[in-house]
Amino acid sequence: MQLEQELSNRFGFNSFRQGQKEIIMDVLAGNNVLATLPTGVGKSLCFQLPGLMMDGPVVVVTPLISLMEDQVKELKMKGFKNAVAVNSFNTIEERKQIIQTLATYKFIYLSPEILQNNFLVTELALIKPALFVIDEAHCISQWGHEFRPAYLKLNTIIKLLGSPITLALTATATPEVQQDIINQLTGVKFKCHIYPIDRPNLSFIVKKVKHTADKDKQIVELCNSFHVPTMIYFSSKRETERVCNHLAQHCPQLNVAFYHGDVPTTERILIQEQFMNNQLDTICCTSAFGMGINKQDVRLVIHYHLPVQIESFIQEVGRAGRDQLHSVSLTLVAPYDYSIPKHLIESEFPSNAGLTGLFNDLLELANQKAEGEINPAEIMNKWNLSEVQWRFVKNYLEKKQIINDNKVNSNTTNYSQILKYLTEKIAIRKRHKFKQLERFFSWINTDACRRIQLYQPFQSTKPLAQFSCCDYCGFALNQWAPVVSQYGVSTSSWQIKLTNILLPFDTESG
Repeated sequence: MQLEQELSNRFGFNSFRQGQKEIIMDVLAGNNVLATLPTGVGKSLCFQLPGLMMDGPVVVVTPLISLMEDQVKELKMKGFKNAVAVNSFNTIEERKQIIQTLATYKFIYLSPEILQNNFLVTELALIKPALFVIDEAHCISQWGHEFRPAYLKLNTIIKLLGSPITLALTATATPEVQQDIINQLTGVKFKCHIYPIDRPNLSFIVKKVKHTADKDKQIVELCNSFHVPTMIYFSSKRETERVCNHLAQHCPQLNVAFYHGDVPTTERILIQEQFMNNQLDTICCTSAFGMGINKQDVRLVIHYHLPVQIESFIQEVGRAGRDQLHSVSLTLVAPYDYSIPKHLIESEFPSNAGLTGLFNDLLELANQKAEGEINPAEIMNKWNLSEVQWRFVKNYLEKKQIINDNKVNSNTTNYSQILKYLTEKIAIRKRHKFKQLERFFSWINTDACRRIQLYQPFQSTKPLAQFSCCDYCGFALNQWAPVVSQYGVSTSSWQIKLTNILLPFDTESG
């Protein structure tokens, strides 16, 4: 049976989008594949269709719970009931039941961290996965070196699972990131399918302002002028809440909410569902929101603060216009904004003084000639380490066999040398991240076409605009006439009223 027939029978589509068929054919031929495709063009199909045609389950590694929950829900809505996600949403009993019945599932969604559970990996190996998928594979390079080191251990996991066919998918990988992915997955020999990632239906505007008040005024004017699904990105949780309240006060027709990592889980789920169902108009959010949101008609993505790299920016603006209709990215920049991402990069790493103090403590434990157990909470408190910083240091200490299972190895002697290497590694990673940030700053301040400058590091072909291009090329918001879908009509339904009673959520205050 031809692939097009399989596509029609299983998913109801008549044809493949660019790159999908070529990737799927290579996977079905038994090849490991590293592929880049634009956001919102159906990367999931590249493993869902061949997975359904292969004998054996499909293991899908995803970075966010919201992303895996969204994909499992979509599969079940399409009639594929044998999909499951193993994550913190499961109760202990639910997780036990899932693991006991792993062989009954076709698609098993997991985070890289949960794959550090030896028992789970053993059970997965027994059912012999046919395909191992790393969705959002740029996270290996973007996050693996610092606060999510479990990404750098996927190479070992693949081997423990019997080296199934591996598919690494991403929408944002420069040649440098592609090579880093290949270097980290040393046991996997990839065939690469690198397609242009530009989104021709997006228009780009950067507007420089003097003060925060100017940003607030601009956003109010936009929300009053364009009644379209909108996402506003912030680097600060506090600012998401403040601006949300500001919009609720000055745009009374809006249903607006804020979303960040400290919002309770049940409330976050509710916000996602309301936004997907057009019961919320505007979301003020941090980067915690979006990767699991496959909403087709987001028309406007505003960056209130600057992300730390171009890859993050492309991911976030890629949530607009997934239905291929004209959508806009607006970046608001004030003079102080340049310091915020710099501070965020610095905060990912421990200070030299904190590292030195920590190593002295570990050496003292090792000199006791008995394996001393360490208390991570005490260490983080004593040396002023965040959880992200401790995770980074802990991964390095485990690699160098200084600690194992939170116990200090008394046989390790070269502490000063290991400390020197770690300090040098931190310096190298900082330089790398600041270089990426400077690349984004250059884009903000470019005196050339923004589309070309944005996508140039990712593709060799020249990106072309389907609608208007960017502010440098003459586009202004007063030229934009967005398509408005049926929008906000369900906010007064009895279901929402009942939800607001059972799960109190004041949309006017976020």
